[in-house]
Amino acid sequence: MPAEGRVARMRTGGGLFYLDDYFNGPLKQWLSDDDTKQEPAQKKKQPKYQKAEIEFEKSRKQSAVREENRDLISSQHLQVKKSWEAPGVYAWGSNVGKVIDPQSNQSVVKLPKRIPYFDGQLLRDIKLTQEFGAAVTEKGDLVQWGLGYSKTDPSPVETLKGKDISKIAVSNDRIIALSSTGSVYSLPAARNDQDTGAKLQPQSSSSSWIPFWSSSGAEAVNSRILTPSSLSRGEKVVDVSSGLQYCLFLTSKGRVFSAAASTSEFPTKGQMGIPGLSWATRPQGPYDQPHEVAGLSGFKIAKIAAGDLHSVALDQDGKVFTFGDNTFGQLGIAADAGFQKLDVPSLLPTAKLYANSGLIPKITSVAAGGNNTFFTVDAAEAGNEPVAGDLAPARRMPRVTADLWACGQGVYGSLGTGKWTHVTPGPVKVKALSSLFEFDEDANCMAPIRLSNISVGSTHVSATMDNVTRTGAGQRGSLNDTNWGADVLFWGGNEHYQLGTGKRSNLNSPSYIGALDGGAGDALMGRGGEVHRFQLTPRQTVRLGEDGKGRKVSLEQKVECGRFVTAVYSSV
Repeated sequence: MPAEGRVARMRTGGGLFYLDDYFNGPLKQWLSDDDTKQEPAQKKKQPKYQKAEIEFEKSRKQSAVREENRDLISSQHLQVKKSWEAPGVYAWGSNVGKVIDPQSNQSVVKLPKRIPYFDGQLLRDIKLTQEFGAAVTEKGDLVQWGLGYSKTDPSPVETLKGKDISKIAVSNDRIIALSSTGSVYSLPAARNDQDTGAKLQPQSSSSSWIPFWSSSGAEAVNSRILTPSSLSRGEKVVDVSSGLQYCLFLTSKGRVFSAAASTSEFPTKGQMGIPGLSWATRPQGPYDQPHEVAGLSGFKIAKIAAGDLHSVALDQDGKVFTFGDNTFGQLGIAADAGFQKLDVPSLLPTAKLYANSGLIPKITSVAAGGNNTFFTVDAAEAGNEPVAGDLAPARRMPRVTADLWACGQGVYGSLGTGKWTHVTPGPVKVKALSSLFEFDEDANCMAPIRLSNISVGSTHVSATMDNVTRTGAGQRGSLNDTNWGADVLFWGGNEHYQLGTGKRSNLNSPSYIGALDGGAGDALMGRGGEVHRFQLTPRQTVRLGEDGKGRKVSLEQKVECGRFVTAVYSSV
């Protein structure tokens, strides 16, 4: 029987009832017209997946000019080129002291912004805080600005001139300046404090108040000379570092001196490394006279670093000594009741960090800032056993691993470990910047990627990678031959937008930021909307200006993390 002719029969009472008569009869009348119209639509199946729309990539702009073609294909090449054509200073973060933009009333600057005063200039050093800024020009003169310098005019002004300053450090309210000859000067950050007192000619060496005329005679600055008087023949100060209330000096013979460096508060956390030293027990003489850190005698110190309230010293053999405040474990030891602070240098036990690993660690650099300490380690395999197997040199892994360790406060993410740790019981490895390798084409082998510089601010950090860079793309190269710089990553507190991400959220692991120009250069090259990571230009001798028509100099870009402010500057 055909399907369409089939009927269902039901025996009811005395007869048969056909179902098709029921459905085609009374039931059909009960259904409304709307219901019958919706019936086909309900039966129609909806597509399970939405059909994809194919969008083809637009062809990039074509150029027959070699240099323009390189700009088109590489954001990093364009960044390197712009750093040579227009050197200067970019800054971002807190602007409450008008340090980033003296003419703006904005309290924060969210993205990198040029400081016009330094356009076209190369600097020896720069230090920034919320309240004031200080920089050393190419000639060695000191420039100061910000509301912390002048309440009436926060614009940059040259102050200490003719002293051939090579490096500076800043405390709460003073600037410590080191000259190329080894002299150490301490001057107030505020202009009013510099103008007070009589203006006298300088004396050769003293630790008392010594105001003097600058050599040019254009500006009189009230200053103190802090050069230690106990230096031996041929010995001079070669490095300075400062915390909130004190400063450290490193001499050419590996000795370390410390001195008070603030007029508002005397150091009390042991950060000067002098046992029992306080305001009440200080020796006779000026309160800021230098003291040799006797606990480091016998060790030739190669590097010093100062946090807000703690100190770090690295000797030439890779030993690290810490002293000062240990509230957050920034000395690398547990911050229990017995070690809240140390006023004598303590050796950091780093060997146990690689126990049972077969690696021999050697610390290569240290950095400190805020309530944090960082140190880099080269961990080498023990012995000289040949590499197992018959691998070609290009396929062998290096026998040295480069690691980064951190300790101290991490509630803002400044440890870089991916965790929000309040206190550390000991050093923790920053895995994102440890055990990294790259292929070295010149040496035809794998090589560890180390860090060339770490800059630590109050709550945020930057790390510059020592990766392979290139600055040799010239007129003889191909159209696709490009330059590129060193990777730089940021992490930590971002409450004042000091990380340069444009957002206010803190970061607990190292992250890239965009190009300094905010992508304006990429947009001109047809890369609008794309985000390309920022890279620092390595040192190179070039001609400045557009098309290389300016003077010939050797320069590089550097990052400086300050107190809630960050700067990138062209360094001579």
